[in-house]
Amino acid sequence: MKFVIRNASIAAAALALGLSASAIARADDKPTLAFVVNGASDFWKAAEAGVKKAQGELPDYNLELKYPEQSSVAIQQRLMDDLVTAGVKAIMVSAVDPKTSTDGLNKIASETALFTTDSDAPQTKRVAYIGSSNVDAGKQAAEIAKKAMPDGGKCLGFVGLLGADNAKERIQGMKDGLAGTKIELVDVRGDDIDQARAKKNVEDALVASPDVTCMVGFYSYNTPRIYEALRDAGKLGQITVVGFDDDPITLGGVKEGTVAATVVQQPFEWAYQGMKLMAAYLKGDKSGVPADGLIIIPTKIIGKDDVDAYAASLKAMSGN
Repeated sequence: MKFVIRNASIAAAALALGLSASAIARADDKPTLAFVVNGASDFWKAAEAGVKKAQGELPDYNLELKYPEQSSVAIQQRLMDDLVTAGVKAIMVSAVDPKTSTDGLNKIASETALFTTDSDAPQTKRVAYIGSSNVDAGKQAAEIAKKAMPDGGKCLGFVGLLGADNAKERIQGMKDGLAGTKIELVDVRGDDIDQARAKKNVEDALVASPDVTCMVGFYSYNTPRIYEALRDAGKLGQITVVGFDDDPITLGGVKEGTVAATVVQQPFEWAYQGMKLMAAYLKGDKSGVPADGLIIIPTKIIGKDDVDAYAASLKAMSGN
């Protein structure tokens, strides 16, 4: 249900529901567009910068990026419900687990304009997806592994949300890319975006799977936790590491040669282009939404020789 808060008693009731005073004030002011992430991670700092840039070009809107208290379907759904109740006009979400969230996401889509990013939910009534082709990103990870291990090997993967489409598609893309080679992705361990558990998964694997010669960090923080676990075990450089995203630890590992390379996405562009797309859509301009509902922002491989230039571009995007 959408409503506008017009007096103190209703505002107090809304506060009792956990809505912020700023959200209440904005209900009578500019329309608000929200970007809802799937969990706390430095990966989303670039998206924050993208939202900030879009805000400068969309003065008639309030733009927000929201973090759920923890990476949980129920908590993310409650956050979106609260945003809808506060009058938010459009939401872009990286769904924690799209396959189990169809009803909840469709509820949001029936109440406000719903877009997806990072992890799509094509079975829902979302307007469009803007983000990476996770299958292609997985294939790029396979290219890194093949270049680093021409004689083959066994890879073990680590990821936050095993049920999320972005995880499934990256894993499948990597398996497809490795088909017909002597490299095998033998298993993937999930951690539910719990960083301590992410590192523990790697530590446990070093003991339980001594024959593994390659480790893949499918989420932005997984590669740093792999790096730390290998460093602590004295095994940096002994196991091939394939990374995703651009955490400073990952980029440092690429530059020093302990991480073979990393596949980077463009969350800055997801947020920047996504906010502008939602604003145009709300004004009735649907020309930016393709027939298939997919807006793909390409991923790319960053190797040792690319790190400095890439880091400089990140700094420029953040305005530093």
